[in-house]
Amino acid sequence: MRPATHRTALTLAALTLLLAGCGTEAGSEGGGGDTVSPPPSSSLPPSPRSPSPSPDCTAASELDAADSGSTVCLAVGDTIRVSLDGTKSRPWKPVTVDGSGLEPTNSGIVLLPGDANSAYRAVSAGQLRLSSQRPLCATETGKVSCKGIQEWWVAVEVK
Repeated sequence: MRPATHRTALTLAALTLLLAGCGTEAGSEGGGGDTVSPPPSSSLPPSPRSPSPSPDCTAASELDAADSGSTVCLAVGDTIRVSLDGTKSRPWKPVTVDGSGLEPTNSGIVLLPGDANSAYRAVSAGQLRLSSQRPLCATETGKVSCKGIQEWWVAVEVK
């Protein structure tokens, strides 16, 4: 191989590895850092219109980034709080509710840029989905970036 061709091949290989590495480092901060944990190895998330009942349904009163992909059971009258810790360069979008059975309630004050906090009270039986998303890579001018999105979702069953 000629020196110029060899150098070009090495440059392309290095660039490919650099771009492939964006967002693949596992984070230890529960979703608050600039690193990303891989999504759960489960199949695709349930349809937002009709999450299926799950035998893996667990009771919970607080959710965070580590709960993504889980199914939570609530009784009418229960309250559930969502706290997604983000950063200025990787902010969470506000949590959305798709389905019926929950009513927004006071979640307190969000003091840190990039966080998404919300709270809901279970008001009637139903199945729904809570969801949010944020950029997979930091969006800083002049730095390597990507167009990936980190999805967060939890299926909720109100009984």
